[in-house]
Amino acid sequence: MKINVLVVDDVAQNLTAIEALLARPDITVLKADSGTAALELLLTHEVALALIDVQMPGMDGFELANLIRGSDRTRNTPLIFLTAASREQQTSFRGYEAGAVDFLYKPIDRQVLLSKVNVFVELYTQRKQLASQLEALQQSLHINEMFAAVLGHDLRNPLSAITSGAGLLRRLSDDAKVQSIAQRMEASAQRMARMVDQLLDVARIRSNGLALRLQQTDYAELCRGIVDELVSASPDRQVQLEVRDDVRGRADVDRLSQVISNLVGNALQHGEPGHPVQLCVDGGRPERITIIVQNQGVIPESHMPHLFEPFRAGVDGLSREGLGLGLYIVKQFVDAHGGKVTARSDARTGTVFELALPR
Repeated sequence: MKINVLVVDDVAQNLTAIEALLARPDITVLKADSGTAALELLLTHEVALALIDVQMPGMDGFELANLIRGSDRTRNTPLIFLTAASREQQTSFRGYEAGAVDFLYKPIDRQVLLSKVNVFVELYTQRKQLASQLEALQQSLHINEMFAAVLGHDLRNPLSAITSGAGLLRRLSDDAKVQSIAQRMEASAQRMARMVDQLLDVARIRSNGLALRLQQTDYAELCRGIVDELVSASPDRQVQLEVRDDVRGRADVDRLSQVISNLVGNALQHGEPGHPVQLCVDGGRPERITIIVQNQGVIPESHMPHLFEPFRAGVDGLSREGLGLGLYIVKQFVDAHGGKVTARSDARTGTVFELALPR
């Protein structure tokens, strides 16, 4: 990688001398005999460092530095002033105000110059390497997200075929063994379908493709439907639904359904047997609707800070099934609504998830 160092001095011999001092295969010295010439070079070249003579006719070094600092393209270019003036404090202060990182006084010491230039060249090289690594990482993440989206989309058809086939098996045979196998097939296909949906949701979230379709929604009716569906799948568990005041507001019904279904489903799965899950929908405040999901399970305190991070399956100690995306998606959907989700857990009250959603 070729690295450019700009040298600005109105004396040709000084330019030649500095070029000779800095000569090495990976450095290109750009020479300018005036501030105007320096600005023209900066329009077409990126430089790791600029060495600027303070005393030049026309545009002096301080004026040039102010112009360099005023451009978005060159604002972060390190500047070292070269001056034959005495080491007056006022001159130094003016130089630092103009954006200088250092001063070198003429006659310039060869070793000092090389040492300072080498530092800034190394910093420039490291910055370029980091930028390149970051770009490669971003491209890799984008490819992974695209892959997950395509994979999730293409898995829908075979999963649908498996689910339909399992249902047909159950209808065509009364054999207990066939019925058991068909039920396991259906349950596995449904679990895989949920994983696919989560992958697609995460791909949309990461690519800023999550668009809400807001409509007037009755939160109570929505929650009753979700509770009936979940209880029918787990008849040995109970959910107690409480509705307070007016719970109508604008929301994306599909996204909100996923949020509530995920939280209540988790509460049923991880709660203490024999203790019903509490689901409260409170519309007592005019500006927001609050949803509280509570069970008697306890989440270890060390896991609480990581609840809403993606791919935490098995890490949170709660479940080794799924991809660990459920609570991450919950938070993203709630955030998209302009709301807030919080969680607390202790032995006395159990685990409580609280959603505050703008009406």
